[in-house]
Amino acid sequence: MPYKKKSWTEKLHDTKDFPRIEKITEKMSKRWGATGTVVIPSPLEVDELMRKIPKGKLTTINQIREYLAKKHGATICCPLTSGMFARIAAEAAEEKKQQGKKDTTPYWRTLKEGGIINPKYPGGNEIQKQLLEQEGHTIFQKGKKYIVKDYQKVLVKL
Repeated sequence: MPYKKKSWTEKLHDTKDFPRIEKITEKMSKRWGATGTVVIPSPLEVDELMRKIPKGKLTTINQIREYLAKKHGATICCPLTSGMFARIAAEAAEEKKQQGKKDTTPYWRTLKEGGIINPKYPGGNEIQKQLLEQEGHTIFQKGKKYIVKDYQKVLVKL
């Protein structure tokens, strides 16, 4: 039987056994500079927080991670999976938009640390730049990175 590739929406709803809390191993501790526990969130948890960001406002993936760590009583939220799940949420939102659905996750409002646009989101920097500018944000380029000017002033408290 041929392998059927999962759609982004299917990946978003594939919770596996997440959220899950694990002890931070020595290897993880060296990598992340933390000890204690790490929560591996579910893709839907990340999507749910990204959906809460209203037009004209922003959040960062680190704010989402801090919120999820606190919610689950963990020391930190896994940076690897939370970043992957933010991308899955973004791709699923685009997939839904292509199907004519209106109520999709405004993924472009979730930035990387430092107000940097995530180039891995659908359409890359250019599309997100357009979407953010349509919502009144000013974007400037620094090297290969695109940064939202004064993003700190419009961050939402999760």
